[in-house]
Amino acid sequence: MKRISVIAYGLFTVAGGVLGATGTRPDSSAAEVAAYDAAHQGLVQLLALVVFGAGLSLSVWTAAARPPKLGYAGGLLASGSLLLSGLATWTAAQNPDFARPFTSLAFAAGAFGFAVPLALLIAAVARTTPRWLEITGYVVAGLAGLSALGMLTDVLYPLIPVGRFGGLIWLVLASFTKPRD
Repeated sequence: MKRISVIAYGLFTVAGGVLGATGTRPDSSAAEVAAYDAAHQGLVQLLALVVFGAGLSLSVWTAAARPPKLGYAGGLLASGSLLLSGLATWTAAQNPDFARPFTSLAFAAGAFGFAVPLALLIAAVARTTPRWLEITGYVVAGLAGLSALGMLTDVLYPLIPVGRFGGLIWLVLASFTKPRD
């Protein structure tokens, strides 16, 4: 179940990255966000569903992996953040008057709200993996955790995809690597 759910999580995460690549950015104006969402409502709704699916599959992975308590909490919080991000994205697509605030909420939940709990999950699981993967996990977790400082400056926004996609790669490796004795 762990391997299937991490593959599903990976597919949803990559699909979300592809679907969201042409969308608005955190610094887009309310008018730009409303216009984009109105012109691409179906795409935005699909993006919302894909992000929601990523959250569900990450929660299944977390349950199947049975990490230590802190990791379990991190996994469920990270998956909950993706669920919230998907729901906020869907809500933004429904009403142009609320597109900007809900798009901001979707970004915050899917960026900082996701990366920091994911860092807890990775750090907790890392100690059960082979040494090379453990060290890599701590690096990814550290960078993902630092992405929270992006709430203070957008200079650190590049840490968000490091946490999201680096974390995805790490979870795949951890899922397909024999645990350390």
